[in-house]
Amino acid sequence: MATRLPKPFADLEVFVADWSLATQRERERQRSASSAGELTTLYQVLLPRLDAMLEYLNQYDLDSLPADAKRLFYLSLSFAEIAPFVECYKGEPRVPNSFDESRFIAVHADRLP
Repeated sequence: MATRLPKPFADLEVFVADWSLATQRERERQRSASSAGELTTLYQVLLPRLDAMLEYLNQYDLDSLPADAKRLFYLSLSFAEIAPFVECYKGEPRVPNSFDESRFIAVHADRLP
């Protein structure tokens, strides 16, 4: 199988299909459809790799990311999406005792970075 991520991050390939998502709306949907265990697993795997991921991505301009680096970038955005839920709500995919988040519509949620 051809790798979809840069070689130094090939071990993260298992997360690409579900978590390398281009838009905020896709990342929100994936997060809210996931279990606490899935969010916690992703968090625990990506957290120790995040500095290396960002260092790798910083060698490129955002507008000229190669396809494999763009998938890595999207994976890092998914980490940013799920981190507060793991750190503040024990991995629960929704904010407890809060309004239903589907009531809020992100104006730019479908815009690609």
